[in-house]
Amino acid sequence: ASPFRLPHGGRDGVARRRGTVLERLLHVEGERAIVRAAQPGADCVVVGAWSAGGRDVCEEAIARMRFALGVDDDLRGFYDRFRSDPLIGPSVRRLPHLRVTRRPEPFEALAWAVCEQLIEYPRAVEIERRIVRRWGTRCSETGLCDPPDAERVAGIAPAELESCDLSAGRALALRRVAAEVASGRVDLRAADHERGWARLERIPGIGSWTIEVLALLGQGRYDVLPAGDLAYRKLVGQLRSGGAPGARAEEGEVREFFAPYEGWAGLAGSHALRGAGRRGPAAVAA
Repeated sequence: ASPFRLPHGGRDGVARRRGTVLERLLHVEGERAIVRAAQPGADCVVVGAWSAGGRDVCEEAIARMRFALGVDDDLRGFYDRFRSDPLIGPSVRRLPHLRVTRRPEPFEALAWAVCEQLIEYPRAVEIERRIVRRWGTRCSETGLCDPPDAERVAGIAPAELESCDLSAGRALALRRVAAEVASGRVDLRAADHERGWARLERIPGIGSWTIEVLALLGQGRYDVLPAGDLAYRKLVGQLRSGGAPGARAEEGEVREFFAPYEGWAGLAGSHALRGAGRRGPAAVAA
C-alpha cells in the first residue's frame, strides 16, 4: 500500500550494503545461504538466495529476509488510521514506507537485546561485533558473517562473554536464554509468543524491555512497544512536560501515552521518534 525502501547495512557487521544491494549470510538447518535484496524501483524489491543446500534452503532464507525487511507488511490500515494523528500524522504522510527493520532470526533479536541492556548503543554494537567475530560463522567467499546461534552461545562460558565487555550479569543472562532456546524449552517461532516470554522472564536479568525488543524486532509484533527504552522515556517526558530539559517519563507513563495506538504501538513509536529526530531500539527502513 506504500513505497518501500531497503535499509542500510547493519552496524553490527552481519549485513552489508553494496550500492543498491543488501547482502546477508543466513544458516538454515546448518546449511549456508547467501541472501541478497535489491530495489530496482520504489514499489519493487527483488530477493534472491544461493545455497548448496538446495531450493528448500533458499526459499526459507528468502522468507526470513522478507520478514526482516517487512516487505510483505500491509500498512494500509495503519496509514488510514493515523495519517491525521496530531503526533505521528506528519511522519506517516511523509514516510508511508517506514517499517521496523527486524532480525531474520528471533534469537538474534533476543541475544542483541540482552547485549544492549542499560548501556549506550555504540558500546552495545561493539560488543555484538566482538561476539560475531569470535563465535560467528564466516563465509570465505563473501566475507559475510552470521551471528552464533543459540546452541553455540549456550556453550560459551560466561567469563568468555565477559571478555567481550558484557557485564557478569548480562553474560550469564545471555547464556541462560540461549540454553532455553537451544533445548527447545522456548520456541521463539511458535505462534504462542506469550508462553515463551513468560519462561524467559523467569531468568534473572530478563525483564519487559528485553522481551518487548524480542517481540518487535524478532517476532514481528507491531503491537508491542519497548516502553522502558530510554528514547521513549525521554520523548514522552519532553512531550508531557512541555519540553522541560532532562524530563523522563516512567515506563507506565510511556505505555499510557501510546495506548491510543493499540495494535500498532511499535510502529507508531518509530514514527514518533523519527518525527522528533531521535533514535530508538528499532532500526527503521529509510
